[in-house]
This record gives sequence, C-alpha cells and structure tokens, in this order.
Amino acid sequence: MRKNEVMVVVDVETAGGLENPLCYDCGIGLVDKKGKFYEQFSLVVYNIYAVERELMKSAYYADKLPLYELKLKNGERKMVSFYYIKKLIADLMEKYNTKVVCAYNMNFDRRALNNTQRFTTDNRFKWFFPYDTEFHCIWHMACQVLMARPSYIKFALENGFVSDKGNILTNAECCYRYLTKDTEFKEQHEGLDDVKIEAEIMAACYRQHKKMKTEPYSACWRLVQKRHAEMETEKETKICRFHTDEKIFEKHLTFFL
Repeated sequence: MRKNEVMVVVDVETAGGLENPLCYDCGIGLVDKKGKFYEQFSLVVYNIYAVERELMKSAYYADKLPLYELKLKNGERKMVSFYYIKKLIADLMEKYNTKVVCAYNMNFDRRALNNTQRFTTDNRFKWFFPYDTEFHCIWHMACQVLMARPSYIKFALENGFVSDKGNILTNAECCYRYLTKDTEFKEQHEGLDDVKIEAEIMAACYRQHKKMKTEPYSACWRLVQKRHAEMETEKETKICRFHTDEKIFEKHLTFFL
C-alpha cells in the first residue's frame, strides 16, 4: 500500500440469516490510514428493503426499521438500487486510484454483497467487487496489534467482555470500547455509523507501526485466545517460582537457625 492511500471501508446490514445474508443497508467511507474521511455514503438497498418486505422481517435488527423510515424521509439516508451501489464503489475505487476494500470481518461483508449481487440479478452476475480488488480485514488486523495486548485482555476480563464459553470478545464494539475507554459504548449496527468506528479501529492499527497481516482470516479471534492462554501460563509460572523460592528461603532459614 502507498503511504497515503485512500481505501474503501464498507459495512452492511443484512436480512436472510447468517448463511445467506442479503444486504439492505450499505455504509461506505473513503478513508486513509490515519482515519481521515474523504467521502461517505449511507445507502438503503431498494431491491431488498422495499421489495422484499417479508424477508425484511428476518433482519437481525428489524426493530430499527421505523428509524430507517424516519432517516429516509429526512434525507439522512438515500434509497438506491443495488446496481447503483456496485457502480458507485467501482467508480470511487477508480477515482481514488485504489484497489483496497476494508471491513470488520471482511469475509461476511463480501459474502453478503456477493449474495445480494446474485439474488438481484437471478445469478446472471456473481461477483460484486471489481476483479482485482484487494480485501483487507480490520478484525484480523485488530486481533494482531490491538486485542492481543495484555492491556486489552485485562480490560475485557475486568469488564466481563467474555463469551459464554470463556473466550475474550473481539467484536468491533468491544475493541472500540477499549480504544475510547467507554465501557458503555453500543454499536449502532447501521451501515455508515459502523463504518466510522471501524475506520477508527483501522487507523489505530496502523498507528502501532507493527507488521501485521491484512487478509481476511475467520479464525483471527483465536490469536487473542492464544495470547490469553499464554498470559495465564506465565502467571502460573511466576506463582510456582514464588513458592519454590519461598521454600528454598525457608530451608536456608531453618539451617541457620
């Protein structure tokens, strides 16, 4: 990547379940590595939101639909065809001379956009992004240089940001809480709003000036669990050494007495 390259950051909200997600809300930001925004878009997909009304009832955040109606009326959001979004992103990539598209959990956003592409074209067109697009996953980046830190793991444990199975949570909401030290922060789960916090997380990753992988990796959360396990092992080793040293001290003290 060029030092000041502007990248596309996307976030989608979907209906239809996790296995076959279809995008009804797409947030788009043109952002550089420092987190500076050059353009931003908040777009509602007409083909899904307006046409597939029964499907919209399955949307994960369906209770927010009245809020979408309000924001569409007051101009905060724009309803467009899915083809419009596809063309807009391709045009923006050409305008800013970039091949890089980023998202938090890139695999999911990419799958949702590809699924919607096929759904809205009756499978005539299968791929949403231009052929030579480079996909970067902010989640993978953050798991390497932000959330594998002992300070993040301690922060998560102290605040109960742990799954039912005992895994440290690595979602964007918890990562942003760590960066802002706002433990009550709630992710909006609306396209552009989430793009803004994901861009901040991405910028925080680049500020570390550490070597990191950027490609999508669905098991990246395991990197944080591995570091947590290592910390527990280090802690146990220190305790064992303390007790060993204590016993040696007691032995020598008894000898001199």
